[in-house]
Amino acid sequence: MRDFVDGTAFNNEQGNRARKLFAAVVLAALDDAIADDKKYGNGPEQIARWARSRDGREVLSCAGIDPNERVVTGLMDFVGRGVRTSVALSREESERRNAAQQAEAA
Repeated sequence: MRDFVDGTAFNNEQGNRARKLFAAVVLAALDDAIADDKKYGNGPEQIARWARSRDGREVLSCAGIDPNERVVTGLMDFVGRGVRTSVALSREESERRNAAQQAEAA
């Protein structure tokens, strides 16, 4: 019984690691599309083409993201904003956005 529990916990942890790895691939694709947008002006179209492709749908699924059209639209909006993923995920950026929203509401 103990071996079964240990094996299940190990498999679950391996699955979580794989999901994180695929999520990193999605973040890298977003960064590449943002760079394309700044250089060529076609970033949102690039990320949409990738997300709708067979490989893109598979990567999104493995990252735990449902590859539907709403997700594609969200990815395109994110790339259109032009904020790199490392900056968007930082604490300073989230604090700045919250302060801007509070100032806007007041």
